[in-house]
Amino acid sequence: MYIKHGAQGFGAPSVYHAVIVIFLEFFAWGLLTAPTLVVLHETFPKHTFLMNGLIQGVKGLLSFLSAPLIGALSDVWGRKSFLLLTVFFTCAPIPLMKISPWWYFAVISVSGVFAVTFSVVFAYVADITQEHERSMAYGLVSATFAASLVTSPAIGAYLGRVYGDGLVVVLASAIAMLDICFILVAVPESLPEKMRPASWGAPISWEQADPFASLRKVGQDSTVLLICITVFLSYLPEAGQYSSFFLYLRQIMGFSPESVAAFIAVLGLLSIVAQTVVLSLLMRSIGNKNTILLGLGFQILQLAWYGFGSEPWMMWAAGALAAMSSITFPAISALVSRTAEPDQQGVGQGMVTGIRGLCNGLGPALYGFIFYIFHVELDAPPDGNGDTPYQYTCHHNLLNDPNHYSSIIPGPPFLFGACSVLLALLVALFIPEQPHLGLRPGSWKKHSSPHGHPHSLRLPGEAKEPLLQDSNV
Repeated sequence: MYIKHGAQGFGAPSVYHAVIVIFLEFFAWGLLTAPTLVVLHETFPKHTFLMNGLIQGVKGLLSFLSAPLIGALSDVWGRKSFLLLTVFFTCAPIPLMKISPWWYFAVISVSGVFAVTFSVVFAYVADITQEHERSMAYGLVSATFAASLVTSPAIGAYLGRVYGDGLVVVLASAIAMLDICFILVAVPESLPEKMRPASWGAPISWEQADPFASLRKVGQDSTVLLICITVFLSYLPEAGQYSSFFLYLRQIMGFSPESVAAFIAVLGLLSIVAQTVVLSLLMRSIGNKNTILLGLGFQILQLAWYGFGSEPWMMWAAGALAAMSSITFPAISALVSRTAEPDQQGVGQGMVTGIRGLCNGLGPALYGFIFYIFHVELDAPPDGNGDTPYQYTCHHNLLNDPNHYSSIIPGPPFLFGACSVLLALLVALFIPEQPHLGLRPGSWKKHSSPHGHPHSLRLPGEAKEPLLQDSNV
C-alpha cells in the first residue's frame, strides 16, 4: 500500500509550502544567534573557539555522510515524511539551551545526521516545477532563507535584552513547533504516488546513498579536477568562517548583541543583491570564468581584512566584500551546469556538492584548531576601563612582548583562509574559458531512485547560493 500523503495538506504542492517551511525553521534558529554566543562562552570558558569548531565540524561531517541516504530514502518514501524528520531533529536542541547547555551542544552535534532540510526542500521543489522554472523557484527559497536571517537575530537580541534569553528560547521553540505542525497539517506530498514503491520495505539505490560516490569521480577529467580543487580551497575557509565569525565579533571584537544582529541583517541584504542583480550583470558582461575570479578576489580581500582588522569599522567594511564574494559559488554551479552534457549534469553537480559537504565538516574544526594553537582565548577578564577581552589580551601581550602575534594578526584563521582562497584563484586561472566536462557517467544513477524518479538532494546549477548551510546554522 502507498502512504497516502498526497491526500493530506492544503491544496496542491507548491513552492510556497517549501518557502514557509524554510522560513519558520531558520527564523527560529536566527532568534537564538545572540543567546547561543553567550551560552557557548559560558559553557566552554576556555578553548571556546576550539569547542565551537568541534561541535560544528561533527555536525557538518554527519550531514555530509547522511544527506545522500536521506535523499535516496525520500525518493522511495516521499518528501513530506523527511521534511518532518529533518525539521524535528534540526530544531530538537532549541529547548535544551536553558534546560542543559551541555546537552544542547551535544544534541546539536548529533542532529547533523538530519540537518539537511534545505536539501529535502530543493527536492520537493524539483518534484513540482519544470526545469525552466527551477531557477526562479530556487531563488525564491534561497531569498526566503536569507530574509529569515535578516530579521530574526535582531528580534532575538532585542527580546533577550529586554525580557531575558529565556523568553527567546521559548519563542524559538514555539516557532519550531509551528513549523512541525504546518508540515503535518498543511504540506501536501510532492512525490507522485506512481513514483513510489508499494511498500516501505522497498530497496533503495545504495550507490546513490554513498556520500563518497561523487568524490571518487573527481579525477576523471582535468577540468572537473580544477573546478573541484577551486571549490575545496575556497569553500573550506568560508565554512569555517560561518561557524565562528559571529562568535568572533561578539567576544573578540566587542560587538554588542544588537550590533551582531545588525551585521547579519546588512550582510544578508547585500548578499541577496549580489546574488541576483550583480551576479546577473557580471555573467552577461564579463563572462562566467571572470565572474568566478572576481568573486575569489573579493573573498581574499575580505578574509585578509578580517585577519588584520582590529577595529569594528574594519569588520563592517570587510562584510561588504563578503557579500560580493557570495557570487562565486552560483557562478561555479552555473559553469558546471552550462558546460556539462545533459546526461552528465548529475555527475558534475554531485561532485561540487560533495566537496562542499566535506568542507562543512572540515572547515569549522580547522578554524577552531587554528584559534586554539594561536591561543586566541576568551578567558581574560575585562579591566576597569570596560575593555573587551580582546582589547585586554592585546594590551597585556604588548606590555610583555611588543612583537606578540595578536598585535599584528588579531584573526589568524582568517589570514589562513585568505591564503587558501589565493591558491584557489591561481587554480581557477587554468579553468578553460569554454570547458567541456568529459565525465563518464558509468554506473552513476544520475540521482535517480530504482523506481525512476529523477530528483535528488543535489543542488542544481541554477540554484542561488544560500548564505549559510544547514550544518552551520
